[in-house]
Amino acid sequence: MERTILHVDCNKFYASVECLYRPEIRNKPVAVGGSAESRHGIILTKNEIASKYGLTVGEPLWKARQKCPDLIIVPPNYPLYLRFSKLARMIYEDYSEYIEPFGLDESWLDVSGDMRCGKDIAEEIRLRVKEELGITVSIGVSFNKIFAKFGSDYKKPDAITVINKENYKDIIYPCPCEDLLFVGRSTKKKLNFYGIKTVGEIANSDIDFLKSVFGKNGETLWKFANGLDNSPVKHKDEVTPVKSVGNSTTTARDLVNINDIKTVLRVLCESVARRLREQNLKGKTISIWVRDSALHSFSRQKRMKAYTDISIEIFENAMELFLKNSTKNFKIRSLGVSVCDFDFECEQFDFEKSVEKRDKLEKIETTIDSLKRRFGNYCIVRACQLEDRELSGFNPHDEHIIHPIGYFS
Repeated sequence: MERTILHVDCNKFYASVECLYRPEIRNKPVAVGGSAESRHGIILTKNEIASKYGLTVGEPLWKARQKCPDLIIVPPNYPLYLRFSKLARMIYEDYSEYIEPFGLDESWLDVSGDMRCGKDIAEEIRLRVKEELGITVSIGVSFNKIFAKFGSDYKKPDAITVINKENYKDIIYPCPCEDLLFVGRSTKKKLNFYGIKTVGEIANSDIDFLKSVFGKNGETLWKFANGLDNSPVKHKDEVTPVKSVGNSTTTARDLVNINDIKTVLRVLCESVARRLREQNLKGKTISIWVRDSALHSFSRQKRMKAYTDISIEIFENAMELFLKNSTKNFKIRSLGVSVCDFDFECEQFDFEKSVEKRDKLEKIETTIDSLKRRFGNYCIVRACQLEDRELSGFNPHDEHIIHPIGYFS
């Protein structure tokens, strides 16, 4: 039996919710974004009116204001967006028990076996979301997840696109290769270098050639373009295992010395360690991500000596990675830290009593966690962090941005 997959995408989700709650800005150009003063100044999403000015997601706010001087910038309200995401999901659950989120504002639904056709179900969902939640969705209907996602992006806003085995070549093949899920900026650049500019050209490329250029991802690209994706839509109760825990930040000013780096890394590592403990996880591989003021970036990772959820161990390894891979003359704009490779292993006692020391550190940090839960994040702070509140006065644990779930997660 041929599957019927829907991909539902809430149009301009954050901005749509903000305009719903604030009718005074509804007919004006609106963007949801961070603070330009604290340099978290990029557009997370914008409404349809702002889109007419050529604004793009990820664009710096100062640049967006040059294009649209009357732009209204609203700070993100994630608890509100989570509420609307859950309300939308409650609607989806009336049509299938196989619902797989792809971030807060997108979901796949498998409605195979329903007596009605996929387009009719999509139309009913579209109308219900508009009437019950006051926002609009675009829905792709297809026989696999990749083409359903393509369909929801193909026509916006408040639209339905059906892509089936009879018409997919006419709809998808002429589109630029970057419209296909899994084709990012670097992949597009490499494809274009070899003269591959459309989805159809990916589909008609030699699979062995793509594998020689992209490795196993080359075969994935070829299958996606040819409609051969057969990945299932997960059950609504299936919990996706956590693959990594991390935080990053764009700093209030450029980091120009080691003390600056230490100040920011401590905050990030303490947040990551706290989140690991909250999920009863310990990791052995640490990664750092660094971007300078010229927007050049690099990432590095290493295996630590033991599985850990202790902030000082994560911090020391993060600093070691940074010092090994950075130049002396630097101006750092953004930093990130993450821990992965989760497991647990029995620890071997030694004459240095390292296990006992680690156990004592973990008890101290667990006690600090309980204090912060009760009295707030800033109730207890390392003395060294008080030297520069401009750099240390952020809270990634409570304010981290919600990122989409990876397709292969």
